[in-house]
Amino acid sequence: MSITIEEILDYHIGGKVGMVCTKSLDSVRDLCIAYTPGVAEPVREIHKDISNLKRYTAKNNLVAVVSDGTAILGLGDLGASASIPVMEGKGVLFKAFGDVDGWPVPLNGCRQGGLNEGPTDPQRVIEMTAAIAPMYGGINLEDIAAPACFEIEDRLDEMLDIPVFHDDQWGTAVITLAGVMNYCRFAERDMAELRVVINGAGAAGTRIAEMLKASGVPSVVLCDSRGVVRSDRDDLNSKKREHAVDTSASTIGEAMKDAHVFVGVSVADCVTPDDVLGMASYPAIFAMSNPVPEISPALVAETMGDKPYVMATGRSDYPNQINNVLGFPFLFRGALDVGAKTINIPMKVAASEALAAVARAPITEEVRELYPTEDLVLGPDYVIPKPFDRRLFVEVSFATAKAAVESGAAEETDLDAVRSRLENRNVERFSS
Repeated sequence: MSITIEEILDYHIGGKVGMVCTKSLDSVRDLCIAYTPGVAEPVREIHKDISNLKRYTAKNNLVAVVSDGTAILGLGDLGASASIPVMEGKGVLFKAFGDVDGWPVPLNGCRQGGLNEGPTDPQRVIEMTAAIAPMYGGINLEDIAAPACFEIEDRLDEMLDIPVFHDDQWGTAVITLAGVMNYCRFAERDMAELRVVINGAGAAGTRIAEMLKASGVPSVVLCDSRGVVRSDRDDLNSKKREHAVDTSASTIGEAMKDAHVFVGVSVADCVTPDDVLGMASYPAIFAMSNPVPEISPALVAETMGDKPYVMATGRSDYPNQINNVLGFPFLFRGALDVGAKTINIPMKVAASEALAAVARAPITEEVRELYPTEDLVLGPDYVIPKPFDRRLFVEVSFATAKAAVESGAAEETDLDAVRSRLENRNVERFSS
């Protein structure tokens, strides 16, 4: 697909998000109800009982997309203002895929010393985000650099009674786990026997390790720019220390010896053909560095020859794109629909399982028409579903909602009714 810079910039002129009124304002009567004097009534009801906030405002479907601009896509620290096109884009994806109203909230003055440059000051981000939280049903943290992002998410999640989710930490983890689950299906392996190596010990790599371990993977070796995160190293932060292992391996290649799965969330071209050849039979290589993977699919194909393997990247021009849009819109949709107070590990694992199940189901005609040249049958070239598969809205959202109730993140509710509402909403979204 060829797209010019001029086309991209033209597309973004005027921004990508705006407000749509959900109620009519066509008469004096409407005006009196929408604003003064009528608006005083819901104000009083909320003041009497704070639980009415979700009933009488947009809170229940509104998510703040919060960023300080310290880790924008693959571009790095370019500041809060430069992050806005990405935050608007996130809002577009929230609405288009999850029917969630996501709104950009870029934060200036959240660096150490209250500046707009330099390292993140976690306390400032926490205070500013908590201050705007009353309007929102959820907080999606975005493009905040590690290690500050860990503290920010953990503390906000503990402080607030709404879901707080850092997509750079968990989004890739949810999708990766779904792919690994399906890889196990056709490679005839059990999660409990997998040996996994992760290169990249930042936000995404750390959370991928946690998700894999939560799903029963016994052996996960994390690597950073200095090699294997070993327990005998004295340069590890607290998050890396949680995943440090006792091993004689020091390099990525040594760690990959006899591994079943390699997951890369690091830098381009850091894996060699010999590293791949040293893996166990029928390996899975999830090389997700963007725009250039840890090892190119073409080089893996040349290296493996006729031997079976799975290749996934973060790119849309190869099979098995690990794309976060498969996760966050539906995680929030499910969480909002049952009033969940958090998005916990059981909810994330349930979303992964639902994603994997959609890929195993026969493909729909709508998806086949969008991808006419691809054979979308579970196998090495199709381990995760496509973003435009309409079934994701119901299946992943409902799995998340159900796990929220069952894990205690949300109060007991009629789950059959929740699923019915999702199905009806899905029909309405495409009926026009």
